Amino acid sequence: MPPKSKTAAAAQPVAVEDLFTALNRHIQAGEFPQAVKVADQVLAVAPGDEDAVRCKVVAHIKSDATEKALAAIRAAERLPIDLSYYKAYCYYRQNKLQEALEILKGQEETSAILQLESQIYYRLGRMNDCMNSYEKLQKYKVESMDLKINIIAALVAAGRASEVQATMKALKVDLATKELKGFRSFELAYNSACSLIESKKYSEAKEQLELAKRIGKEELMVEDYGDDEIEYELAPVSAQLAYVNQLQGQTQEAMEAYANMTNRNLADPSSLAVATTNLISLKVHVREKKIQKAEEVLGRYAEKHPENSKGVLLALAQIAANTNHFQIAADSLSKIVDIQHMPATVATLVALKERLGDSNGASSVLDSAIQWWKNSMTEDNKLDVFIREAATFKLNHGRDEEACQLYEELVKRFGSTEAMAGLVATSARTNLEKAEQYEKKLKPLPGLKGINIESLVKTSGARPFEMPKSTDLDVTEEVKKQKAKKRKRKPRYPKGFDPANPGPPPDPERWLPKRERSSYRPKRKDKRAQVRGAQGAVTRDKHDSSGTSAASASGSSSKTSQATKAPAAATEQPKASNKSRKKKSRS
Repeated sequence: MPPKSKTAAAAQPVAVEDLFTALNRHIQAGEFPQAVKVADQVLAVAPGDEDAVRCKVVAHIKSDATEKALAAIRAAERLPIDLSYYKAYCYYRQNKLQEALEILKGQEETSAILQLESQIYYRLGRMNDCMNSYEKLQKYKVESMDLKINIIAALVAAGRASEVQATMKALKVDLATKELKGFRSFELAYNSACSLIESKKYSEAKEQLELAKRIGKEELMVEDYGDDEIEYELAPVSAQLAYVNQLQGQTQEAMEAYANMTNRNLADPSSLAVATTNLISLKVHVREKKIQKAEEVLGRYAEKHPENSKGVLLALAQIAANTNHFQIAADSLSKIVDIQHMPATVATLVALKERLGDSNGASSVLDSAIQWWKNSMTEDNKLDVFIREAATFKLNHGRDEEACQLYEELVKRFGSTEAMAGLVATSARTNLEKAEQYEKKLKPLPGLKGINIESLVKTSGARPFEMPKSTDLDVTEEVKKQKAKKRKRKPRYPKGFDPANPGPPPDPERWLPKRERSSYRPKRKDKRAQVRGAQGAVTRDKHDSSGTSAASASGSSSKTSQATKAPAAATEQPKASNKSRKKKSRS
């Protein structure tokens, strides 16, 4: 029998078991592109095989080829295979967070689903939802160190840093834990330090931050990062260290660290904003009440570094608002684009515009916020709040037509009774027919069915009630007893006052000014002759003879002028000055 040719051997189908063996070998070795090829071979032999489809999708994800993974998921949609988790994970990796959340809705809350959900919430900044997902994960008793460190990070980000130390003990996590390696120990040290700062344990926090910086530097050096790149990556730690120095009163060290970060621009935007704001708070201008100079410095920095200006503009707005520079404060807030829709920003801008007398500007701020929330796809949508506040604002400022339109939109979108009442009240000013039309849709108040409104309108009003003059009132004995039981309180006297021996009564005129009291006597004026001139000058009697020579008169005046021209000598040497005056009087 002749041997088989190579072509015939190649044409023989490979067993599925052998293909899965090769697939597993490639996945274990991290050879994901080869794993995809083998998975395709399996699917060619066994179309729709669930394990092969999952392996192919996971291999694409591990290769960072999320688009190819999504294409494989779409190709398998007709198959009875649930790939929702992988689809949501691909969207998460592509930062399409809302789409990922929509896919996870309605899914069974498995450990994997809850972990992915918590990470999506973390990225969205919804820290309370993130913590809720982590708390649900506790029932699965997941012992993953990564999960434990993520829980601690979420606590810090959610503003619950005070709970970190207790959570670390509950999760049995410590920096000395053997499982901690590399950046996981760096993250734990940093988050632990944040919690210690919250607890005002600054020395311990400083130790943890220095440990985190050392670990982070070692790990980045292993990965061949340059010095500038390392400084950039560790900027949050440097900013926290400077802040701890500031809290400990080491102002000079803190200022040097902040200045180094801002001058070299080797930090992420958040850390740079923190450093800039804290540096400004430490410097001379605001503390010395040089507000205008401080505003100029902040304004120039914001113009020079627009990409890192958020924290600076917030600081400028706060300084300007505190010093009644409302226009500067409003302009600064308006330049921060990504917070224009937030309730706190909108409320502040509206208040500033009102202080400036710019009701049109305040109205446009509210209109812009409403438009933003109309286009927003977030779950925590605040459109109803903004429409209601805008309607109230416009009603208070005489914009009845605009207020009516907003109330009408509020009713159509949300159908609240409060909005309906507002619409009726507002329409009554502008369109009576519309007011009557919407008034019919209001639910009647309970207890008003038996009241005839027309007869109520025609009444002249309630008459005042007069007490009967007769003493034949039906007062029960029980009421009389209750009145008799009322205890009279003893009067409270000042400390040390004896009511039995009160002493003389206080002066009834003690609250009057002294001039208005009956006992007031004005002081007598001193009618004695006033001696004016320099010390030691001789005064002459009014009855001196007029035959005094001109020479003696000129001599006395010259002595007086000499005495008055030398105050410094009299001050520095009083004894010598007195002697000289005595000699002159003798002559």
